[in-house]
Amino acid sequence: MTLCISLSARPSNNGTRFHNHLYDQLGLNWIYKAFAPTDLGQAIAGVRGLGIRGCAVSMPFKEDVIALVDVMAPSAQAIDSVNTIVNDDGTLTAYNTDYTAIEQLLQRNAVDAALSVWVKGSGGMAKATVAALRDAGFKDVTVIARSEASGRPLAELYGFAWRAELPAAGATADMLINVTPVGMAGGPDAGALSFPQEAVEAAAVVFDVVALPAETPLVKAGRAAGKTVITGAEVATIQALEQFVLYTGIRPGDDQIQAAEEFMRAQ
Repeated sequence: MTLCISLSARPSNNGTRFHNHLYDQLGLNWIYKAFAPTDLGQAIAGVRGLGIRGCAVSMPFKEDVIALVDVMAPSAQAIDSVNTIVNDDGTLTAYNTDYTAIEQLLQRNAVDAALSVWVKGSGGMAKATVAALRDAGFKDVTVIARSEASGRPLAELYGFAWRAELPAAGATADMLINVTPVGMAGGPDAGALSFPQEAVEAAAVVFDVVALPAETPLVKAGRAAGKTVITGAEVATIQALEQFVLYTGIRPGDDQIQAAEEFMRAQ
């Protein structure tokens, strides 16, 4: 049997259900498990030593894990952020499929690159998001992050603006993107709205990368206000699919992907 795992501070069943459902559909003798490591270095040593084939990496480990892998694939190297590790006979290669997910969802929803954007957060997922925005042709982007040490360099790397706090009341952006844990199930801010209600009402597009729950406070507010809404559950599906392909070398059919996605969401 082949084992794949995920490492996250707050594990969810999303990846577990998605991957295991595809393994069953395709008749693969594989299994996927989620873990919350207390020591990242030991966890990655376990991936190498136990011959674990694939490892998904979530918050807050996407940058810290860089020092623990052997090879950085271009998708991870370009943004200094890792969400996927593939183990080839003890050689650990890091990738980033978050970027792919953001890129595809912007295209799928026909989001106009002329829109102004606020991106809240400056961690590993923010790096993937900001890079995807730049590559999609967005020019008017502001990274909002309390940490100047991470927020300002991220914004400047892609030619965007940085702010420590949200602009004063009355300021607006056409698209709001939350890449912080605000609204995440089980977290201290699970019930909080990551952007003010007035900003949601003024926006055209609301995008929350938090995958659990699928209907975060921001997503609910965006739907209630009649906005175009992009969810973290959609991000999770695309990035998990690309991970599945990297691990197995198999790209499932559309019907199989849809069935796995429906199974993942029926929790």
